[in-house]
Amino acid sequence: MTFPTSHAPRHVAFDWGGVFTVGTFDGRSTQNLADRSGIPVEQVRESYFRHVRQLEVGAWSLPQFWEVLREETGITLSYGEFEALYLGSIHDNLPMYATLERLPREVRVGLLSNNYPVVCDHLRRDPRFARFDALVFSNEIGHKKPHPHAFAALAEAMGVPASRVAFVDDVEENVEAARAAGFHGLLYHHEQHAAFERELGRWLGLAVGT
Repeated sequence: MTFPTSHAPRHVAFDWGGVFTVGTFDGRSTQNLADRSGIPVEQVRESYFRHVRQLEVGAWSLPQFWEVLREETGITLSYGEFEALYLGSIHDNLPMYATLERLPREVRVGLLSNNYPVVCDHLRRDPRFARFDALVFSNEIGHKKPHPHAFAALAEAMGVPASRVAFVDDVEENVEAARAAGFHGLLYHHEQHAAFERELGRWLGLAVGT
């Protein structure tokens, strides 16, 4: 697996939720909270999505977020129970982790994720994340996608020109923002993973499929 001699090495950066997970983390976590507490999911989501930006930009800690959510919804779980359920709501997209593992070392790999305190720490402890050369989380930089500052932080962390990096996301708005920032945008859906591998392989100039 070598690069064609006609161009310099290319690289790739990924979103996390909806790319390395199946479905959205927020949708799964709010459903799990509703199921565990007996509170209607619409009530949980109304409070959750009204305040979740505070987590995404690092304005609140996860315990602060939980206190507000618990007061507004009447959920009686302790913070410890909530954190365990929250982290347990991650449903890995295993084919994407397999693709990640097959990328040769000359390909730099980055992550730009609208994410939350505690969750990003959990991901960093995952041995599979050792393959990433750059991890950029919105809660640590104070800006979330699709803001240009988020993509500027990714470009800086990657250490290569944005024009040499494909950015993979499951949200069209974020892919368009990546393209506006100079990246090569790739829209992803887990049900078309094989087609995605072929498209990424064409961009990188190597085979990334099985």
